[in-house]
Amino acid sequence: MHKPVGMIVTLAMVFAMLGCGSGSGSNATTINGNWNASLISTSGGQPLFSFTTTLTETGGSGLSITNFTITSNGSCFVSGQTTETGSFTLSGNFNGSVQGTFGMTVTGSQNVLTLQGGIGPNNTLTGNWSVTGSSCSGAGTFTFTRM
Repeated sequence: MHKPVGMIVTLAMVFAMLGCGSGSGSNATTINGNWNASLISTSGGQPLFSFTTTLTETGGSGLSITNFTITSNGSCFVSGQTTETGSFTLSGNFNGSVQGTFGMTVTGSQNVLTLQGGIGPNNTLTGNWSVTGSSCSGAGTFTFTRM
């Protein structure tokens, strides 16, 4: 009587492990890939800042940020003249509840942009941002979408 139950449990575990392989398509289950970020001011309207970047998980809560390119006009930050750091954590359970935190800091010659958020709907990252410095200040919400 216990053999059929044990067999079912074993098969379920095998199928679950097969489903945990690394994805490489647009539905990949990692943060790794190219992203487009849009930062909206708290007063609403058009994006105040936008940029593209490549994010790669580096283990633990580490995050490698490369290919950072500002795609909006403005003098707060200049592409190629910034330093980017970040963190990402992911947790969940077998009931499909996945949670995660995302953080990123962009440091320019006169300004610092800080983003704090987490996993949003439809494979997005969402949260709040603020910029401080001698030539720019502001705050609002952001959305990262996978490219």
